Amino acid sequence: MPGPSPGLCRALLGLWAALGLGFLGLSAVAQEPFWADLQPRVALVERGGSLWLNCSTNCPRPERGGLETSLRRNGTQRGLRWLARQLVDIREPETQPVCFFRCARRTLQARGLIRTFQRPDRVELLPLPAWQPVGENFTLSCRVPGAGPRGSLTLTLLRGAQELIRRSFAGEPPRARGAVLTATVLARREDHGANFSCRAELDLRPHGLGLFENSSAPRQLRTFALSPDRPRLAAPRLLEVGSERPVSCALDELFPASEAWVYLALGDQRLSPDITFEGDALMATATATASAEQEGASQLVCNVTLGGESRETRENVTIYSFPAPVLTLSEPTIPEGKVVTVTCSAGARVLVTLDGISAVVPGQPTQLQLNATEDDDRRSFFCDATLEVDGETLSKNKSAELRVLYAPRLDDSDCPRSWTWPEGPEQTLRCEARGNPAPSVHCARPDSGAVLALGLLGPVTRALAGTYRCTAANVQGQAVKDVTLTVEYAPALDSVGCPEHITWLEGTEVSLSCVAHGVPPPSVSCVRSGEARVLEGLLHVVREHAGTYRCEATNARGSAAKNVAVTVEYGPSFEELSCPSNWTWVEGSGQLFSCEGDGKPEPSVECIGSEGTSEGMLLPLAPPDPSPRVPRISSELVPGIYVCNATNRHGSVVKTVAVSTESPPQMDESTCPSHQTWLEGTEAAALACAARGRPSPQVRCSREGVPRPQRLRVSREDAGTYRCLATNTHGTDARTVTVGVEYRPVVAELAASPPGGVRPGGNFTLTCRAEAWPPAQISWRAPPGAPNIGLSSNNSTLSVAGAMGSHGGEYECAATNAHGRHARRITVRVAAPPPSPPGSIRREQLDLPPPLQSLLLSKAGTEPERRKQSWTAPTPSAAPGKHFPSKASSRFLGVPQGPTCHRAFAFAIHSAWTVFIFKSHS
Repeated sequence: MPGPSPGLCRALLGLWAALGLGFLGLSAVAQEPFWADLQPRVALVERGGSLWLNCSTNCPRPERGGLETSLRRNGTQRGLRWLARQLVDIREPETQPVCFFRCARRTLQARGLIRTFQRPDRVELLPLPAWQPVGENFTLSCRVPGAGPRGSLTLTLLRGAQELIRRSFAGEPPRARGAVLTATVLARREDHGANFSCRAELDLRPHGLGLFENSSAPRQLRTFALSPDRPRLAAPRLLEVGSERPVSCALDELFPASEAWVYLALGDQRLSPDITFEGDALMATATATASAEQEGASQLVCNVTLGGESRETRENVTIYSFPAPVLTLSEPTIPEGKVVTVTCSAGARVLVTLDGISAVVPGQPTQLQLNATEDDDRRSFFCDATLEVDGETLSKNKSAELRVLYAPRLDDSDCPRSWTWPEGPEQTLRCEARGNPAPSVHCARPDSGAVLALGLLGPVTRALAGTYRCTAANVQGQAVKDVTLTVEYAPALDSVGCPEHITWLEGTEVSLSCVAHGVPPPSVSCVRSGEARVLEGLLHVVREHAGTYRCEATNARGSAAKNVAVTVEYGPSFEELSCPSNWTWVEGSGQLFSCEGDGKPEPSVECIGSEGTSEGMLLPLAPPDPSPRVPRISSELVPGIYVCNATNRHGSVVKTVAVSTESPPQMDESTCPSHQTWLEGTEAAALACAARGRPSPQVRCSREGVPRPQRLRVSREDAGTYRCLATNTHGTDARTVTVGVEYRPVVAELAASPPGGVRPGGNFTLTCRAEAWPPAQISWRAPPGAPNIGLSSNNSTLSVAGAMGSHGGEYECAATNAHGRHARRITVRVAAPPPSPPGSIRREQLDLPPPLQSLLLSKAGTEPERRKQSWTAPTPSAAPGKHFPSKASSRFLGVPQGPTCHRAFAFAIHSAWTVFIFKSHS
């Protein structure tokens, strides 16, 4: 086997070199001098905490090394070029440890920085004033001792959750610790009861630590507002010993009013006030009671205190003693005609007056004597006493009643001789007698002994009417009197005197009269509804007298009305409208014959056949008021002549009726088949549809959707759905008809795949498509001796696998149905293609990206060399991650041989493909 082409080997090696250089990279590390390092260089440690420091060098053999710091040490670990040391209890705000090594007569140093922080564990808000006046400033001061570094601190003063002032101490020196924040705040009403606090935040998040927060205990502020005015004190100027008088003390513009303290006192006596609040106003009320020891001048004091400030008011009160006068009767109760003495007296310095007669001087009594009569009974005597206190005249009085005993008197004003009351409302029956002692009064009927209940509230009834004898009696004697009670009531019309329903017979003479009950006796009149004329005297009854009449009874106590319904009855009769002489029954309608007779009471109607097939048969009738429950005619009705008879209690009447029958349209499968078939090309005809019915229905058919065009011959376009409608006077019936159009077969398509012939050993397919209805049967005719022919299930496709010369020739496809046959032919050629030039390499054979195709083709040598060494590139299965063909496969593909060249070729193709894929995806 000849060796590989030198030009192709050079191309592959050049590609390998180019790809190799693309994947290799060289880096050089610059040499640096010796150094010392301290880790961590910068550290932030909580005050009192610990830290490990690592001191190291890159000197190969340092002479000595160490770590210089003023902080306490707990442990040390060493190595040849390193030193680790733990520092504990770190409290300095800032310190700088130094790491050093001696190397080659030089000292290597690294300096670090350690800072401490302290959490805001103590946050203090200075105490607030016990009470703060509204509208004045107070100071909020917050201290956070020791916390730091101060530059990371933020202090916030808060009212509840509301921030008042927030201050950051950023920029302060790193060694600074602790902070103070002070603010001046104006006190407001709404600040009363508000909690103030301070929040401290130590933010070490920029240093890799967290946010530390703490807040002070809240302090509550109490604000107040007190009016400069004095309280308003309402109190009596004079106060009697032993009496109770209300006093009150009020003050406005007070906040918070509920926190105020009130002191109220009369002299040395402290009162217990009831305090009420309304907004910013306060009202204290109490009851002042004076004792005999306090008689004389005294002071009433009201003091209101709030927030350590007070407002006070004082009023002068004079306390005095004034006993009530004494009024006496020699005999409080005395018989008529005897003498009685009345005396009025009081204490010292008091002037008394008896029924307008004054005593001569203060401190003396006054008297009055009289002969008792009936008019003096229940006479009141008045004793007035006056006393002057502190320039003001005070008075008191006393009264007494004299009772005089005398015999009963029955006056007409208190016990009238005649009573007239309306029935119904409740009344109190009164017959009162004068006398002392109070006489008892008893009223009863002389005839029956029925007692009249006096002085009691009760309903007045007709049974109370009548004459009663009333007797009044006491220990002094008695009096007698007759009284008459009349009970009036409104008219009443009952069913006995005035019935609700009256029936008259047409042609008779009657009168309409109603009798009413009532006191005084009522008058009665009757009028017809809608008319004004009063009905009087005898009436000759006609049907028009039927209707509703309103009868009204009237007297002084009211009126009563009643409707009286008058019915006029009469014998039966027939009207053409209510019972026609001719009636047509429609089959299937279920309709009943309506025959109603006129009469009062309503007559019963019955219709019976009189001749022909209907003789003796009962004609079903519709009721006067049809309802869904009324049966309907479901069977055939016999036509003919029927005699109808109407009867009520006043007579009967007959009428002859002629009955005929008709029916609505009806179509079914026998008269209008639902599926009909036409043949394409035949003479156009109408649908075969007819309908039964009486009178004879008219049938019209139309196509649904697209209208059927007028044409002489049947076309395929005539196929579709048609709607046929039968109509007569009794209704319609519709039917849907499906029309199918059948036609002769036509081979519409006969094609070969592949077209233009087939190579020996190749495959080809013949497809035959036919148009026909009903569907055509497909049959084939092949060239004689053609073997291995396959057909599809419906014979529409003929296929050949491994074509031979005997398969070439003419093929015929024939389509056949009930209406005819049609055939088409096609010729199939089986021939080999012309040979291709050997050894060529074509670009389309390379399953590689175009850049690699060009590279490989340009490096493969001259055209003659490329022809000699034609080969095929790897298929996509040889892409990265897949295997390449074997050596035998390479030889078959025309790949140059030789171990070195073959490995170079495989590596180059693999690398080129990988690079291409990488480049295209990047």
